[in-house]
Amino acid sequence: MATASETQLREAGTDGFMASLKRALDKPLMSYHLVLGVSALLLALGLLMVLSSSSVLSLRLYDSSYAIFVRQAVWVVLGVPLAWVASRLPLRLVRLFTWPALLVSLGLILATYLPGVGVEVNGNRNWLSLGGGFQLQPSELAKLALVLWCADVYARKTKLLAYWRHLFIPVLPVSVLVVAAVVGQGDLGTALVLLAIVLGMLWVVGAPARLFIGASLVAAVAAFALAATDDERKARLTGFVDPMADFGDGGWQASHGFFALATGGWWGSGIGASSQKWGALPEAHTDYIFAIIGEEFGLFGTLVVLGLFVTLAYAGIRIASRTPDIFARFAAAGVVVWLLGQAVINIGMVLGLLPVIGIPLPLISYGGSGLLPTLVSLGLLLAIARTEPGAAEALRLRRSVGARRLFASLGFGSQPTQSRAAAPPAHAAPQDSR
Repeated sequence: MATASETQLREAGTDGFMASLKRALDKPLMSYHLVLGVSALLLALGLLMVLSSSSVLSLRLYDSSYAIFVRQAVWVVLGVPLAWVASRLPLRLVRLFTWPALLVSLGLILATYLPGVGVEVNGNRNWLSLGGGFQLQPSELAKLALVLWCADVYARKTKLLAYWRHLFIPVLPVSVLVVAAVVGQGDLGTALVLLAIVLGMLWVVGAPARLFIGASLVAAVAAFALAATDDERKARLTGFVDPMADFGDGGWQASHGFFALATGGWWGSGIGASSQKWGALPEAHTDYIFAIIGEEFGLFGTLVVLGLFVTLAYAGIRIASRTPDIFARFAAAGVVVWLLGQAVINIGMVLGLLPVIGIPLPLISYGGSGLLPTLVSLGLLLAIARTEPGAAEALRLRRSVGARRLFASLGFGSQPTQSRAAAPPAHAAPQDSR
């Protein structure tokens, strides 16, 4: 049995830990550092897993195990500077581009319908060719554009949001237009993410429960109706409950995703040691990269990924609740709804909790079309984090201290003054020698 002193020591240690945690969370730059750190970890993990999961396919298609990884690295090199620029943008400038960004993204989506312009991949005509083997999926840009546009509209109508017509107009008609254009491409998965963004924004701005539930039911019925009109979608919708029943056809991908997760066990088979990436698991480096994480890093690796996304969501909600700017609040919450919602759909799909609808895992799955808007959105989240009380001042102070330390280490700083003990002042009286 533990003695009273041991119990008191444990309680003191727990109290000290909680006090330290509270002090850390109270720091004005905590949200900023959480977003920056978690984003860097997820991005690094994504590069590592793209390299591992795509090596076999890359060797077969391009005679190099690194070809797909190099393409992803190029997108990262392009995306990180864009995220940095976004983190430095004034929010009033961001608001000026919300309407143009939405219209441009919608125009690019409609351009995929043009013969010779749009490119069909896996039955979905939702790509534009950029040349050199690079392609762009405009609907990925529409996710960020829709978040910022909804945030701007609702920020302008803050005092009118108690009336249902101002909650729905113009957000609902414009959003339906964008979603319909994406559905026409054959991309039901992205359309569902866009619907989730709109519903999430309604919840963020405080829509009454009856309106929110009603809109959610209408969206769910529309999604099931769209799925029922396509035989392949219908098979995915009805077969995800028991993919083994249709193992040789519609259940192949889901079944091999289960095999990958089951093979990983607690700690995984080791980085690069996946057996499913050798051709058994389709889209191992995109939609099903979470299954490869489970196979190579085990349950521990999947829980780390879940923890990182939960931490990112916490940081985003913290930013949204602490910033005094209404547009910033809605935009930060919208980014959280988008990224966390897409992650939940992807992970639920891999775990067999949701139908296989072809949704990538943010920051981890291969694909520049999804990576660039995601990085820009995280850069904007950093910009919003700077509007938290005391954050901008703390960041300037930290940078000035860092600059002084750098100059001092290079020998440009001021020299330390001589101590008084070593050199007494000249006016000091001489000591008596007697």
